[in-house]
Amino acid sequence: MKKGYIGIDIGSISTKGVVVDSNKKIVASDYLWTEGDPMNAVKRLLKSLEKQIKGKDIQVVGVGTTGSARKLIGAVTNASVVKNEITAHAIGTTTLYPDVNTIFEIGGQDSKIIIIENGYVVDYAMNTLCAAGTGSFLSSQAHRLGVSVEEFGSIALTSKQPTNIAARCTVFAESDLVHKAQMGHKKEDIIAGLCKAVVSNYLNNVGKGKRIKAPIVFQGGVSKNIGVKKAFEDQVGCEITVDANGHLMGAFGVAILAQKSGIERTFDFNITALDFKTKGFECPKCANHCEIMCVYRDNRLIDSWGNKCDNGAIRVN
Repeated sequence: MKKGYIGIDIGSISTKGVVVDSNKKIVASDYLWTEGDPMNAVKRLLKSLEKQIKGKDIQVVGVGTTGSARKLIGAVTNASVVKNEITAHAIGTTTLYPDVNTIFEIGGQDSKIIIIENGYVVDYAMNTLCAAGTGSFLSSQAHRLGVSVEEFGSIALTSKQPTNIAARCTVFAESDLVHKAQMGHKKEDIIAGLCKAVVSNYLNNVGKGKRIKAPIVFQGGVSKNIGVKKAFEDQVGCEITVDANGHLMGAFGVAILAQKSGIERTFDFNITALDFKTKGFECPKCANHCEIMCVYRDNRLIDSWGNKCDNGAIRVN
């Protein structure tokens, strides 16, 4: 039986997962909405992955988690590795593109830039509060303009004169979009202008002060938007690579890290039938007032975190 490794990248908007074999080949994958419930999202993801590898003679022996809910899902899945998104995306990308120097990543609610030298991360940055350069922003504007987000990129490419859209923040961009539409700007020009605005926002905020060098790989859900890809190429002046599995790169990277960890234990997909609950509280034992999070499986404590000192340490059963 061949060994397999699961990688899970779970964020506030979407949950991504892959199963890779010992040759780092993706043999199963899925991308679904988190819907504000990361544990149930992961249960749905695992059911999908289990169905895809059924009959392929694969035994999962390791799990890695990344993303905003990585600690929670790491506890639920008894993960071998729990890593931040920067490390996971860098490992996944350099595995497929060893010569990459710059990684652009734009997801549903966040974006990041990773600078690579000789295969190692030397610099990075992430967006903070503004969502003007993310997938959720593009989705809301597509809805406002009456087009599907899937059509957004192809419509943008038909524009001959993109409209200038204020890109400083979501509020300014939305009000400027309405104003330009009322002035009579064509829909395709407004859409192309939005793609350009997303790129300007990204480069002037997330990419500010960074040494951007080719080869460049663009990933995350927004990388599927060919209008945004073209806008990036116009502004940085070189061709940009978008991998077919670019939206899965964090999950792919953390699956590889699970394999490299050497920690192997048979993974039981039946955890999807178990009952997981979380409970948070503020520790009153010192001036830190740490927010402690506890995770329970069938009413048994399996993990906790958040304490900054031993006063808040909780003994796992």
